[in-house]
Amino acid sequence: MNPRFRSLADPATLVSLVQNLREAIYITNGRGEILDANPAFMTMLGVRSLADLQNYGANELVVDASRRMQQLEQIDRHGFVRDFELQLVRPDGAILTVLDTVFSVTDPESGEPLYHGVLVDITARKRMEEELRQQSMRDPLTGCFNRRYLAEMDEELSPSDGSWGCLFIDIDHFKHYNDTHGHAMGDNTLIRMSRFLMRQVRAEEPVIRVGGDEFVILLRGASEAQTMMVAQRMQAAALRTAPVPFSLGWASRQPSENLMNTMHRADQNLLAVRVIVRTPSRTQGVPEP
Repeated sequence: MNPRFRSLADPATLVSLVQNLREAIYITNGRGEILDANPAFMTMLGVRSLADLQNYGANELVVDASRRMQQLEQIDRHGFVRDFELQLVRPDGAILTVLDTVFSVTDPESGEPLYHGVLVDITARKRMEEELRQQSMRDPLTGCFNRRYLAEMDEELSPSDGSWGCLFIDIDHFKHYNDTHGHAMGDNTLIRMSRFLMRQVRAEEPVIRVGGDEFVILLRGASEAQTMMVAQRMQAAALRTAPVPFSLGWASRQPSENLMNTMHRADQNLLAVRVIVRTPSRTQGVPEP
């Protein structure tokens, strides 16, 4: 029986498969020079021909050189690596996220290593995953970040990081307002309040809804003086443009303090400020304990 196109051992069958696969297939040498690639590889990289592709080395196409070194170390140790995630930069500057499966073989003529690889483009999948991740960390009503984002930030910010500030905001008498005017008006107030808070800080400073009527703002890299200035500026703006009255407390990170402790101190500061504001003046008499 003629094995042509009936067996993977048939060279013509393999050539046809390689040329028509959607996955990008390539061969490089130990210096990272691209020796050959199938049409899918050239389409992925946005080049017209193998000659154009060979103007770029495999190492040049990888965004993170240290990540590339990790991959090569694994290949040297095991002879292969499967589904190794990399970011590539196309000649036009577009960034791709790929899974790279590579097998090391020995060139029978030179004795040098050759690398046979298959790339799967997962850029769209990673983008969708990131969008879903971002959505999961957003409060659907206000568009602010939520407690899940706060937990992620708590893990990301180690005690050895630099300074940061924390503002804790609580709408005054919100439950009474909500009960009096209805939940629809209450929701509208929360939306307006969140927009007010976002206008008071830079885009990179997250506003987080941590409770029904409680918000936290993180000022990463802010000193104690800078945090106090932001708090004072926000209190001044509250008299002019805030949709409802609110109380504000703040704290600046102490050495080796984690985020949750800083946030707790900001909350305690808010409570102390609220007590002072709501305590009658001495001319009216101090209430008995």
